[in-house]
Amino acid sequence: MQGRIIKGIGGFYSILLEDGQVFTAKARGRFRNEGVTPMVGDLVEISFPETGYSSMDEILPRRNALLRPPVSNIDLLVIVLSAGVPKPDFLLADKLLIQAHTLKIEPLLVLNKIDAAKPAIMNTFLSDYTAFRSLLVSSSSGEGIDALKLALTGRVSCFAGQSAVGKSSLLNALFPGLSLETGELTRKTDRGRHTTRQAELWPFLGGAVLDTPGFSLFEMSELSQDALNTCYPEFSGVFTQCRFSGCRHNAEPDCAVKSLLEQGKLAEGRFKRYLEIQKEIEEKHKHRYD
Repeated sequence: MQGRIIKGIGGFYSILLEDGQVFTAKARGRFRNEGVTPMVGDLVEISFPETGYSSMDEILPRRNALLRPPVSNIDLLVIVLSAGVPKPDFLLADKLLIQAHTLKIEPLLVLNKIDAAKPAIMNTFLSDYTAFRSLLVSSSSGEGIDALKLALTGRVSCFAGQSAVGKSSLLNALFPGLSLETGELTRKTDRGRHTTRQAELWPFLGGAVLDTPGFSLFEMSELSQDALNTCYPEFSGVFTQCRFSGCRHNAEPDCAVKSLLEQGKLAEGRFKRYLEIQKEIEEKHKHRYD
């Protein structure tokens, strides 16, 4: 019988079956011998002996896998930002969008706390991310929660974003009675305290939802210029028209991407952050043998 790992502790795994039942299964010793570690999100085959625990016999091929948090087979990456405090980290959001693209995970941008929104933040969010699916929500007032539920239905979703943007509050709104601990902001830094401690999937409307620990930043992998270009839907069909092959869209003349910026078809904020990310990737490449 097949199921999905929703939690793992000390070699024992909670397996969600298609009919909604949850069984505890023990991983076979051969996984350890083969150097294979089951992950939350894995689709597995289990058997039911007459006595003892159910047995996890096989791990099916993974469509994708994240190392931090360790979770696999994610359909939807929900990138949560705050419309008020803390100030949203748009650079982090752009990096997460790149990771979603490289791992073939659909992204969903969610701007939380719109009941206390700062106009400048709202304007930046709405102007910079027109190329992506997005939602405006409030875990406090409930605005947009039904639309978020619909987006999560039947999907395995992972929540990510900086601390204190309201990920746990949104999950509490989605799962009445869950009562996740929510972080409070420190007055000096406006940064949230670490509150989420382990990766766990919660069955939800035919799918499942996972909250990621604290400040979630996936490691930026090395990308070629062409690969980085494809991570920006705003560049689609345009970057190939640049005068020079491998154009970095920085100081090169006759750059089609910079023309988009001049025509107001590309948000200035997105372009500036693109240059930051490009520089970071190039620096990592330069020092890869240090």
